[in-house]
Amino acid sequence: MAVGDSFTEGMCDDDPALVHDGEFAGWADRLAAHLSQITQGAGAGFGYANLAVRGRKLADVVGPQLDDALALSPDLVSIVGGGNDILRPKADLDALAAELERAVARVRATGADVLMATPVDPADAPLVKATRGRAAVHSANVWSIAQRHGAHVVDQWGMRALRDWRMWSEDRIHMTSEGHRRVSLAALAALGHPAADDWQTPLDPAPPIGRREALQANAQWAREYVGPWVHRRLTGRSSGDDRRAKRPDVTPVDPT
Repeated sequence: MAVGDSFTEGMCDDDPALVHDGEFAGWADRLAAHLSQITQGAGAGFGYANLAVRGRKLADVVGPQLDDALALSPDLVSIVGGGNDILRPKADLDALAAELERAVARVRATGADVLMATPVDPADAPLVKATRGRAAVHSANVWSIAQRHGAHVVDQWGMRALRDWRMWSEDRIHMTSEGHRRVSLAALAALGHPAADDWQTPLDPAPPIGRREALQANAQWAREYVGPWVHRRLTGRSSGDDRRAKRPDVTPVDPT
């Protein structure tokens, strides 16, 4: 079972070989395919559901989403949330950590395993780098919670390859298919399974971009993505309003 926000929903992984019914794929779907292949090789069955919805804050992820997930008696639950919370300057990081820990403890009490993920280091991100301190604290809290409860962690903060902008879509918030592919392999390794090691290898250096070209790109990004995001915040709306989970039921996953 996967619960979370746009990251776990899979935006903007639109790999045509993986996408169904106009939805995105994403690292969680890709991880499910890997796990399905492993269990199939062991002669066991495998089912997967993804309840994540873009724009959701942690209270939604560990509230209604987690309630629905636990009702299906999962063996493994990925809980990745808080990213939309820490974008807000007045985020209460202690309260977020306590909320996340209660959720992890609740899942572990059922005997199920838990997979979490740290934020990506936003040091090189325009505007979003202002949240680096909050992201670092949240990352430390994730590791501490995992140690106390025996959970697994995808260390995105340490994945230096993700600091390459070619791993990110035009909105600079969501990963490309290559970024999602690498995170799925990092998650597989975090769960203790062998994974192709190319997910750790940075891309070859990109050609330098001129200052004028960079300024023009930043201005276009601000118009097309930052402006609408701010408007939604001011009007109390979310990109996930009226959206439902893309995989609400446990179903088999084609390992290919």
